[in-house]
Amino acid sequence: MKKQFVVIGLGRFGSSICKELFKLGHDVMAIDSSPERVDAIRNFASHAAVANATDEMSLRELGVRNFEHAVVAIGDNLQTSVLCTLMLKEIGIPIVWVKAKDLQHQMILEKVGADRVIQPEREMGIRIAHHMDSEKVIDYIDLSEDYSIIELVASKKLHGQTLLELDIRAKYKCTVLAIKRGETVNVAPMPEDGIELKDILVVMGHRNDLKRFEEKGI
Repeated sequence: MKKQFVVIGLGRFGSSICKELFKLGHDVMAIDSSPERVDAIRNFASHAAVANATDEMSLRELGVRNFEHAVVAIGDNLQTSVLCTLMLKEIGIPIVWVKAKDLQHQMILEKVGADRVIQPEREMGIRIAHHMDSEKVIDYIDLSEDYSIIELVASKKLHGQTLLELDIRAKYKCTVLAIKRGETVNVAPMPEDGIELKDILVVMGHRNDLKRFEEKGI
C-alpha cells in the first residue's frame, strides 16, 4: 500500500531512508536546508525542496500537513530536531520518527511528542556486538529493554526434530516466529513442522531466555 512520507534532513541517514522508501513505491518529499543535498536526492524522491526545518510557515507552504508520516533525520543538531519535531506534531502529522544522537536527546524528543526515536549508531552497535558474541546469531532486534527477536542458525542438535519435540516454549520460554530455509520462509510454523541443519530460526523472548536457548538449546 502506497504511503506518504516527508523526510527532513538529507545527510547519509536521511538520504538512505528517502531513497529506500521511494524505491519501495511510496510518495516521498525530501527537505533540507542545503541546495546541494536537495539536488543530489531529486531523482530519488517524489518532491524535493530547500527549506528551514524550524520555519513552520515554510513547512506549511510545502504541504507537509498532508503527509501521514515524517522522518526527522537531523540528529546532529539537538535544538533543530526538537523544534522540528514539535512543529510537525503541532501541524498534525500523525506519525513522526526522529533520529537522536544520544539518550538525553532521545528523552527530550519523546517528551515533545516523537512517536519513535532512533539511535542508528547505538542500534547498529548492539546488533554488531551480538554478531560478535556468537557465531550462531545472524540478526538481532531489540523490542524493549528486556525483549528481543533474534535469528539463529540451526545446528545438528536440532536437525530432524519438530517444534513439538523440541518444546522450545516450555523449556526456554521463547517463541519461534518463523523458520527460514533458503528462499522459503515458514511464518508462524506449526508444532509438527521439522527443522533441518542450517535452517534459520526467528525467535522472540526475554533476552536472558534467548541467551539460554542460544547456549544450550541450539
